[in-house]
Amino acid sequence: MHGLMNRAIQCFILDTYGDAVWTDISRRADLGFTAFEAMLQYDSALTDGVMTAAVALLGKTREELLEDLGTYMVSHPTQGAVRRLLRFSGADFIDFIHSLDDLPDRARLAVPDLGLPTLILRDHTPTRFSLECHGSAPGFGYVLLGVLRAMADDYGALVLLDHQESRGQVEVLSIDVIEASFAQGRSFALVSSAGAA
Repeated sequence: MHGLMNRAIQCFILDTYGDAVWTDISRRADLGFTAFEAMLQYDSALTDGVMTAAVALLGKTREELLEDLGTYMVSHPTQGAVRRLLRFSGADFIDFIHSLDDLPDRARLAVPDLGLPTLILRDHTPTRFSLECHGSAPGFGYVLLGVLRAMADDYGALVLLDHQESRGQVEVLSIDVIEASFAQGRSFALVSSAGAA
């Protein structure tokens, strides 16, 4: 597993639950170190050990933690760069979801060995979609579900999202856009200013 993924999990736990919880999780997972390096590759068993320890310590399911991680990656103040990168993908939420097919390729331009799953968006109606995650690490669909929830809020869209199924290495999400302009979205500027995300 790429270090950026592991580092994201570590930062999520630190920012959400604090240093003491991360220290306990890294001890329970028997990492042998306290911080992941963003540009290294790690055995996926280490990631699994961290998630298993987090589930046991925090009393949440793996799926809940992964969805929370996805939400964190877009909405937490320390993750402004991720939010800006995603907001470049469209003027509104529907534009954004239509750009998801290209997201893994764009990520590979920055980090060639990141290894995001292939994403395939299927249009069923102009406001109803399904999103397939192919070849992903188990549970990546839940991370994406959290990202989509946070991005819908960011755009001010009223959206129903669900993790429909897992078939082997394919996870399927449903996306129903009830109202694209339900509320005022968060402000967004192409260039970040001091203290703004």
